[in-house]
Amino acid sequence: MSKLIYLDNAATTKVADSVVDAMLPYFKEYYGNASSIYQLGAKSKEALDESREYIAGTLGAKANEIYFTAGGSESDNWAIKATADAYAQKGKHIITSAIEHHAVLHTCEYLEKHGYEVTYVGVDENGVIKLDELKAAIRPDTILISVMFANNEIGTIQPIKEIGEIAKEHDILFHTDAVQAYAQVPINVDEMHIDMLSASGHKLNGPKGIGFLYIRKGIKIRSFVHGGQQERGRRAGTENIPGIVGLAAAAKRSFSMLEEKMQKEIELRDYLISRIEAEIPYCRLNGDRKKRLPNNVNFSFQFIEGESMLILLDNKGIAASSGSACTSGSLDPSHVLLAIGLPHEIAHGSLRLTLSEENTKEEMDYVVEQLVAIMERLRSMSPLYEDFMKKQK
Repeated sequence: MSKLIYLDNAATTKVADSVVDAMLPYFKEYYGNASSIYQLGAKSKEALDESREYIAGTLGAKANEIYFTAGGSESDNWAIKATADAYAQKGKHIITSAIEHHAVLHTCEYLEKHGYEVTYVGVDENGVIKLDELKAAIRPDTILISVMFANNEIGTIQPIKEIGEIAKEHDILFHTDAVQAYAQVPINVDEMHIDMLSASGHKLNGPKGIGFLYIRKGIKIRSFVHGGQQERGRRAGTENIPGIVGLAAAAKRSFSMLEEKMQKEIELRDYLISRIEAEIPYCRLNGDRKKRLPNNVNFSFQFIEGESMLILLDNKGIAASSGSACTSGSLDPSHVLLAIGLPHEIAHGSLRLTLSEENTKEEMDYVVEQLVAIMERLRSMSPLYEDFMKKQK
């Protein structure tokens, strides 16, 4: 295959043509500032309001509960830091999970240096949060529970509704990082008792640099960026109208084909998993087999080093990753794989393949064929594999 097979959609996605078309007029034709009173600005304000209204509807939320941000990391930072600030009188204890994205973990570490206590709840071998441990961690001074909707590395979907019920029962705010889940699986903030939710445009064939934070009405979260009165006084800065229009267009595109897209990705995902398990020995599927994102495949392969595998796949026109794009520069094994109990040497040989509705069964066949050859090549050079095979004999 001469064309690129792109299997890193959890890192970022290609902006869809319909999204680009929706954005273009707001760069050159309707470029007015949404805060101005003349007609050109009014056109931008109209696009802003319509986008907010549509996105709110996808979550069962109200338009005045959606705040546009620069992306998932900002939304996570805002939800956690602003809650800590606003509710410090009630308490300084936060609960999160051991497998969160670094946008949550590093924000919690920052707060720990500023007098807050954070409990990192463990997960089982499939990456599902331990609800008993979560309940046991709750204290009178707990002000926030922040647990991701679905894991960005291993794809496991958390029992969000149950976590929301626990939080509500104890009068604790509940935030979820839904960057990987929004527009990939159905979400209703009321049914799931979610108080705050983070999402990002570039994970759903929208542009980079745009996201939103849902904040339930009545929650006293303070401003994160100070300046003008944009976003109802809670986030200053001239609104990124082309980005916001692009985010709404990407959401419309995704939700218009959600069931069909999920079905196609699940079929391809399960086909790819079954072939890898059947044809490559000494591999382990990471993440829950059923409760996982429709497009996520994550394996650990023994006796190989992940980076070499990625380079060899790239040479064959396959774009993949070993985990989160935000940590790909790190030599440490994934904190997610360590949290589910993998030893360092196996965690180092991990591969994440994240599909889109554009991928085909033929591409999956090609990927498996290349993986089989790559595994044989890398293992033939591994002294550990050689020793292991001698012992087997």
